[in-house]
Amino acid sequence: MALTVVPSPVPSPRRPLGGSDRVRQGYEQMRQWYENELGWPTVPGLPLRLRTGLSFDVLDVPAEAGRAALRHLTPGSPVALRADRMLLLVAAGSAEDLPGLLDWLEWGSLGPDIRAVGTDGHIAAPPPRGLPGTPGAGRSPGALGNAGRGTSGDPRTSGTPGSPGSPGTRATTPGTQKPGSQGAAVWLRPPEPGCEVERVLPTLSALGSDGGAAAGPSLVRLVDTVATQCHRIRLRGAGDDQPLACS
Repeated sequence: MALTVVPSPVPSPRRPLGGSDRVRQGYEQMRQWYENELGWPTVPGLPLRLRTGLSFDVLDVPAEAGRAALRHLTPGSPVALRADRMLLLVAAGSAEDLPGLLDWLEWGSLGPDIRAVGTDGHIAAPPPRGLPGTPGAGRSPGALGNAGRGTSGDPRTSGTPGSPGSPGTRATTPGTQKPGSQGAAVWLRPPEPGCEVERVLPTLSALGSDGGAAAGPSLVRLVDTVATQCHRIRLRGAGDDQPLACS
């Protein structure tokens, strides 16, 4: 009886490594820019992530609520967008102050959709503007007027587990959130090399100061505005869920 020889499947050709090498080089260029130009530490590995709790903390808020709070920031205070969330850079240590500040402002019991990323945390590194060859360098944040539209601000529908804006990472446990870098981020107000960014970040100690740029804007006004807008978003979403009354 003749034997039938079944040919072995031929493996698919491997993709050329050139593209991966270029991406890796782009991330390395970003890493050098953040560490050398801004002095911001990064997390080893790819994609690139920025450490929080050292040079700055981050308030991760609905983009619609963050938009209303931009007036409380100085022009040099960096702000990033990630999907329907806004990342507000604030002074290091602010994440630990946030629960007490929310209670003092009488927002604590209402649980506004504000997430704090502080010590031992990290965020996805937005590509620096004007730095060619970096991943996502051509991405635009789009029109700020569209930020947050079409979203309810419900934390159950925002983000992914383990990332800023994900369920289970509320501001009541700051400093313990260790988010991954899920989702691309882009600078809305990028940091400027050569400027002391830390001096213009919102800080709790600015309360009662003259509001000068050297003291930084007040974290109190920023958080109060964001919490107010989060509450309005929640009320609007609750109203949409109510059945229409029949006359």
